[in-house]
Amino acid sequence: MRVLVVDDDFMVAKVHSGYVSRAPGFTVAGVAHTGAEALRAARELHPDLVLLDIYLPDVDGLSVLRQLRADPATQDIDVLIITAARDVETVRGALRGGALHYLIKPFSSSALQAQLEEFATLRRKLHRLAQRSTAGQEDVDAVFGARTPKALPKGLTEQTADLVRQALQAHPDGLSASECAGVTDLSRPSARRYLEHFVAAGRAEVRLRYGGTGRPERQYHWRG
Repeated sequence: MRVLVVDDDFMVAKVHSGYVSRAPGFTVAGVAHTGAEALRAARELHPDLVLLDIYLPDVDGLSVLRQLRADPATQDIDVLIITAARDVETVRGALRGGALHYLIKPFSSSALQAQLEEFATLRRKLHRLAQRSTAGQEDVDAVFGARTPKALPKGLTEQTADLVRQALQAHPDGLSASECAGVTDLSRPSARRYLEHFVAAGRAEVRLRYGGTGRPERQYHWRG
């Protein structure tokens, strides 16, 4: 599946393109850094998916989303919002505009990969559904999102996931993987796996915490 990456920051666009390239079954169809470039590239390249930033130098991403939907040549292209915008109106606008999902920067490669996998699964379901003349309720639920909770990835347990969730909820200022490990008595790698799972599922978010020296530390915050 072909992806158009849209971000005003050249380095961020390069990073996101790398994430896409490493996802099985996906390739980068093109990169755009303005809203005008994004619309032109969408019409010319007709990608399967657009990774769309909100903060663009000429028009905002929601305007681009609306124009994509209004143009018969691009209205069937799916859109995943990737942005630092956290205000509720922007989230609501993305939802009403028909965006598949909304990833808040900064996010990990695993978080984006999870969304790409969801997109690939959705496309397969739609393809199977297109072979039929009518759809049952189960078919519709499968396309719009199963109403039953998703199984945890292999190697993760519900009990430990609940323990990590409680730790995050008890620390609204956020926890690093090391801090979460200390609170839950898990190893740091195990704690990080659960934290990244919650991020990929959209139930937690990552913010970078800067110290005096060295690389910034990933800090996890519960979104519930």
